[in-house]
Amino acid sequence: MAILYIVSTPIGNLGDITLRAIEILKGVDFILCEDTRQTLKLLNHYNIQKPLVSYFQHSKLAKVDYILEQLRQGKKLALVTDAGTPGISDPGNKLISSIVEKAEKVEIISIPGPSALTAAASVSGFPMDKFLFLGFPPAKKKRKKFFEEIAGSKHTVIFYESPHRILKTLKELSSLITHRKIVVCRELTKKFETIYRGEIEEIIKTLEGDEPNGSSSPSPLLPKCSISDKNNLRGEFVVIINHG
Repeated sequence: MAILYIVSTPIGNLGDITLRAIEILKGVDFILCEDTRQTLKLLNHYNIQKPLVSYFQHSKLAKVDYILEQLRQGKKLALVTDAGTPGISDPGNKLISSIVEKAEKVEIISIPGPSALTAAASVSGFPMDKFLFLGFPPAKKKRKKFFEEIAGSKHTVIFYESPHRILKTLKELSSLITHRKIVVCRELTKKFETIYRGEIEEIIKTLEGDEPNGSSSPSPLLPKCSISDKNNLRGEFVVIINHG
C-alpha cells in the first residue's frame, strides 16, 4: 500500500529530530518539501540521500497530480516542512486533503516531533488545557477582527508572527489587552533563543531596545533584541497571551 508519512523536522536545533523520523526519511522513495535548500541542510547533516520534490503554497495542480500518481503506483513518500510539523500554518494540509479525497488507498501516517506551537506552550506557564491557535495574523485585511478575537478569547491564545511585523502587531494589539500577561518566544531551540515575559507594553519596549520593566527582562545569558539591530530581530516569533 502507498504511504504518505507526515514527518516533523527540527525548528532550529538539528539534534531535535527523532530516530524514527531519520529512519523514515532514509526509507521513502522521495521527500516532498517546501524549500529544497532547507531540507538538504537536514538531509546532509544525517547523510540521507533521497530525491526531493518541492511542494509549496502556490504549487500548480500539475504538481499535486504528479504526487497523486506516484502514490497510486504504490510509492512511499515523506512530507516535510521547512521547520516543525507539516500541516500547521503551512500548505501541507491542502495536499493531505487532496490525497484523502482523491487517493483512497493511501495510508497517511504521522511521524510526530518538533513544533514551535507546542515548544512555546510548554514554557509559557499559562493554562493549556484549552487554548486557541490562530496561525499568522492577516497582513492587511481583517487584522482588526483578528486582534478583537484575541482580546475576547476566554482561553490562552497562541499565534505566530514574522520578524518584519512583530512590533507592528504587538503595538496594534496593545490597546486591546492592556495589563494582560504575555510570552513572546524568539528563535526557539536556536543559539539566540530568547523568551520575553510580562505585559505587552514592557515587551514592546524591550524589543525596541529600551530598558524593560519588571519581569519582561530577558535572561542576562541571552542577547536583548533591539529594533536597531536587524540581525537580532530575526527568526519566527511565537506569541502567547494569557486569558483575560
